[in-house]
Amino acid sequence: MTSRLQTEVVLDSESILPTYARKPVLFVRGDGMRLYDDEGREYLDFVSGIGAVNLGHAHPAVTAALSQQAAKLVHVSNLFYVEHRAELAHEVSELLGGGWKMFFANSRAEAAEGAIKLARRWGAEHKPGAFKVVTLERSFHGRTLAALAATGQPSKQEAFRPLPEGFVHVPANDVAALEAAVDEQVAAVMVEVVQGEGGVWPLTGEYLSAARRICDEAGALLIIDEVQTGFYRTGPAFAHQAFGIVPDVVMVAKALGNGLPIGGFLARGSAAEVLQPGDHGSTFGGGPAVCAAARATIAELARLRLGENASQMGSYLVRRLSELADATGAISDVRGSGLMVGVTLHRPSAGTIAEAALTQGLVINNIGANILRFLPPLVCGKPEIDTLSSALDDILAEVGTP
Repeated sequence: MTSRLQTEVVLDSESILPTYARKPVLFVRGDGMRLYDDEGREYLDFVSGIGAVNLGHAHPAVTAALSQQAAKLVHVSNLFYVEHRAELAHEVSELLGGGWKMFFANSRAEAAEGAIKLARRWGAEHKPGAFKVVTLERSFHGRTLAALAATGQPSKQEAFRPLPEGFVHVPANDVAALEAAVDEQVAAVMVEVVQGEGGVWPLTGEYLSAARRICDEAGALLIIDEVQTGFYRTGPAFAHQAFGIVPDVVMVAKALGNGLPIGGFLARGSAAEVLQPGDHGSTFGGGPAVCAAARATIAELARLRLGENASQMGSYLVRRLSELADATGAISDVRGSGLMVGVTLHRPSAGTIAEAALTQGLVINNIGANILRFLPPLVCGKPEIDTLSSALDDILAEVGTP
């Protein structure tokens, strides 16, 4: 361990609550798909800030937009109009097809909390007595209390009970279970198109279409959490667009600011009419500096056609990982959408593999004991995937083979 890293580790342990088990590396610089530690060692990043840095690290267009705006004005609050906020909301609305209105927040959890509040307010006005939100088992929507209650992972909830009431969890891709759950008390159904934190589990097109139909028949809102799948991660601007459905509310965050803290939710139709002045707020949401950076981010994502690259390189990554599965016998399943890919291991060795990869200059993410997740920046190419595959071949032979 280097002296600079060692100093950081000691100070971190003394000064920061231990809510993360950090990896033993101190990153000080980034460039595209590459990260550099305090000793100058290079790493290929297949995590991208947990799917947040879609353009790659230190993109010059984002840096310029942020710097120029920060030199003029950073914050005045939502009590006033500022540059870039309305323009960004319009641009995100256009990516969704137009006709949407946006609330700006700072994170996924805030986006979820706001979407839940909107659903309950909508239920009070349009479906009296409806307050419940149906979500899916294995889902993840954030760590604040209502977002955690919406999350379908009991292991993340146990220590914080009692949680807010009004959330029902059903199995993913089970249409009958969803139909049974959406009753007169349900104001909304909330789903991820691909369950990221749950282990990279895609929903089927049939299920998503059924969810839209069930919500229409029951008079409930369909909320889609695009926090990890949005902004070309799976190919289209938003993952649900590949299936021809239109939700009522969409949650966004992560890649919108290419790593800067920005999030929010968008609503259309009657869902866009229920929140009034005083119903919801955020001191920092939609500030001019972060909105300027976000506008540069989505402009560059489109200009570079990174959605197309995500589709092509995602297919290539799945192919190379599937070849590893056949060659090593260590992998039981490869799945994903675009550059959002997960593998299930036969042995509970995901943490050991991620640690071994880090020593070889590869940043990958383990979920639980037997799932590896790959979320590289969308600038990822075949050479980087080939490097990953070669290294994983060696690592799996040592620690992952049954």
